[in-house]
Amino acid sequence: MNIKPLFDRVVIKNVEAEETTKSGIILTSAAKEKPQMAEVLAVGPGGMVDGKTTTMCVSVGQKVIYSKYAGTEVKIDGEEVIIVKMGDILAVVE
Repeated sequence: MNIKPLFDRVVIKNVEAEETTKSGIILTSAAKEKPQMAEVLAVGPGGMVDGKTTTMCVSVGQKVIYSKYAGTEVKIDGEEVIIVKMGDILAVVE
């Protein structure tokens, strides 16, 4: 897959949701929450967005936390990815 986001967009892929709780209870697929942690696959160049200069703060390979209902889900080559704005990324997980 080769996708290049424009402006302040970032392409991310969700990391798998945990199947068991900390206490060892196994969750069904219906009980799992949609994960908000993802891995960055591609980063746009930044630049002028809405009259302001945007500097990209993430890089490929980082794990990030993003807003719950952010982005656009896209299926490319059978793989589901999400394209979000830089402002929808809340934190970098180290």
